Amino acid sequence: MAQRSIRIREARTNNLKSLDLDVPRGRVVVFVGLSGSGKSSLVFDTIAAEAGYQLNETFSPFIRNRLPKWARPEVGQIDGLSPVVVIDQRRIGGNARSTVGTITDAWTYLRLLFSRVSTPHVGESNHFSFNDPAGMCPTCSGLGERVVSAVDRFFDPDRSLRDGAILLPGFGNGGYWYSQYADIGTFDVDTPLRDWTRAERDALLFGGEHAARLGAKLPKDYEGIVERFERIYLHTSDNLSDRKKETLARFTRSDVCPDCHGDRLNQAGRTATVLGRTIGEMARMEISELAELVTKVTEAAVQPVVAALKDRLDAMVTIGLGYLHLGRATTTLSGGESQRIKTVKHLGSSLIEMLYVFDEPTVGLHPHDVSALTTLLKQLRDKGNSVLVVEHDPEVMAIADQIVEVGPGAGDQGGTLVFHGTFAELHQARTPTAAALSRQPPGKEHPRTPRGFITVAGATRNNLQNVTAEIPAAVLTVLTGVAGSGKSSLATELVAQHDAVVIDQKPVSTNRRSTPITYTGIATPIRKLFARHNNVPASLFSANSEGACPDCQGLGVIYTDLAFLDGQETVCQTCQGRRFTPDVLRHKVDGLSIADVDDLTITEAIDRLPDPAITKALRHLGQVGLGYLRLGQPLTTLSGGECQRVKIAKELRDTTGPTLYVLDEPTTGLHLRDIDTLLGVLDNLVEHGHTVVVIEHNLHVIRQADWLIDLGPGPGKHGGRILYQGPVADITGTATAQALRGVRSADPGAAPTASSERARPTGPRCR
Repeated sequence: MAQRSIRIREARTNNLKSLDLDVPRGRVVVFVGLSGSGKSSLVFDTIAAEAGYQLNETFSPFIRNRLPKWARPEVGQIDGLSPVVVIDQRRIGGNARSTVGTITDAWTYLRLLFSRVSTPHVGESNHFSFNDPAGMCPTCSGLGERVVSAVDRFFDPDRSLRDGAILLPGFGNGGYWYSQYADIGTFDVDTPLRDWTRAERDALLFGGEHAARLGAKLPKDYEGIVERFERIYLHTSDNLSDRKKETLARFTRSDVCPDCHGDRLNQAGRTATVLGRTIGEMARMEISELAELVTKVTEAAVQPVVAALKDRLDAMVTIGLGYLHLGRATTTLSGGESQRIKTVKHLGSSLIEMLYVFDEPTVGLHPHDVSALTTLLKQLRDKGNSVLVVEHDPEVMAIADQIVEVGPGAGDQGGTLVFHGTFAELHQARTPTAAALSRQPPGKEHPRTPRGFITVAGATRNNLQNVTAEIPAAVLTVLTGVAGSGKSSLATELVAQHDAVVIDQKPVSTNRRSTPITYTGIATPIRKLFARHNNVPASLFSANSEGACPDCQGLGVIYTDLAFLDGQETVCQTCQGRRFTPDVLRHKVDGLSIADVDDLTITEAIDRLPDPAITKALRHLGQVGLGYLRLGQPLTTLSGGECQRVKIAKELRDTTGPTLYVLDEPTTGLHLRDIDTLLGVLDNLVEHGHTVVVIEHNLHVIRQADWLIDLGPGPGKHGGRILYQGPVADITGTATAQALRGVRSADPGAAPTASSERARPTGPRCR
């Protein structure tokens, strides 16, 4: 008889404290708790990790070496596991060739359809693949766009050459290339470029025929600035350094390919049609429209292809992504969109008794859209699967069969089971989540007064319909709207038109050696502190110097390459993972050795390491609610929300003058109680004169904003308009207004109501 629960005994991964738990199988179980409480350690690093590890063990060594690696968790025993499918928040990313169509296999079915019934007949399906030489556009190599010089960014017309008019690295006064233009006697080095003739500027920038027309004597090997830049940066096949990549990002832009106009295919592939439309035209249609269109293909021979394509498209519509199109680059998808894309392949699966693990699936979803997500979770359960969800959204908790709360606090204060029962029972419990659920946050009584406005004019990016928005300065503004309404597009346009600091959820570091110690730069102050207290050289306290364990070179582990088997990493037997020699470990500060410092939380370090440089560097991490992180914790283990708060802390530390900040869903990964801490951080930025703009769906954050810009009314082509911009309290008639008032919107794709039009502030700030 099949076991009806996942039985966990003595789970000790990360901060879990020998936790025992029986998780019912065939149910939706939601795991809650404060940020850093240990819920992810339980669900992902223990349950999912053990399931993944055991499944991998069934394959041959050759296959295992090519599968994702799972670290075996610290746990006494786990029984009742199934093959696991982890659907996390990590953005799909990919490269410039990865699209919604390719990542979901919908493009594979579509090009197969065109290869069989298009007019004229072109060839096999690879002739419609922009990733295959047989199908790709030769001009752009199937990318649909070309990188070109952003010449307008190359120079400052109000400066002379001597004063640094050329902004490219190496071309300013004192740079390597400066003399090639300033010392040849052709150009006036003291006159601002704005006062030059058009012919002189063109000769300086473009060389060639422009230089010839100038009539001045120039060196035979003269290259214009643009010519030289493109030769060095664009016409080279060498691996680019980080510095070159930064230069390219700053001084180039992507333009649509002049030949394929973004279709990515060669001429033959671009001209073939099905139902009177090219494959490029179908790739630009919204998925919901394309799903209806393909059913009109009636040729009997291709009905299996049509059915498979229709199923894949319908699955995307079902999970609320019908507003996307198959040509959309995966690099432009939000975290929530990425997560829902990953679920598409599982909707049509006939496998049962699988273990599905979701990491905050409501990320990126407007409150109105959450019901579609909860329906999906219940569908997976009703097919006979077990669904485990790490989530903070009360609406997801409400549909759960069981709630598990880990806590009660974060870090050392967490790691224990504080509640296991139904959602109704949770309301009666005395836990941090129960307390947060019972509290209804008020709206902001006195919104701050803007100090002027930042204009985003004529925005047409993605689905924006010639939008002009006024962003108030020195206040907190929130961008809202249903998924796909244009919030991220408006934020991207704001960043493109104005200097801004973007704080997103991308990893802080990809290096496992990067920790809060290295990130904040306190390694040197810590070594000096130990040196002062013990009257010895500071170099003794570096794991990369003379104090390091000689056997592991200060790594604390020994790595053994086992050829076709997984490499083995074992704790160094000489230092027992402490990284330093015994002589070094004898030196103490406040009873701590240098190895003990790694185990300190940020909060503990502020109290126990008496050094102003250390306190100053760490206090901002404490202010953003990350005091529970350990100084030696690899930053690669942080969640998206934690990464974002690390970046906020860095900005709090480094910022000087007034700055425009744009944040992408900063509540990601935050417990309801932790959101107050985040709001305090954002208010701190505003109080220092900064302008803060957040893309957000959390109602608590929306209510506490000074200004709201609501986009919609629906996703994709049904959105892209500003429905309302003004004080939060005055919004009416939109899906966001209904969510703020606790009312479910019946149709987020409907046109704005008369009330929403009346509520929109009038005057020069609103267009």
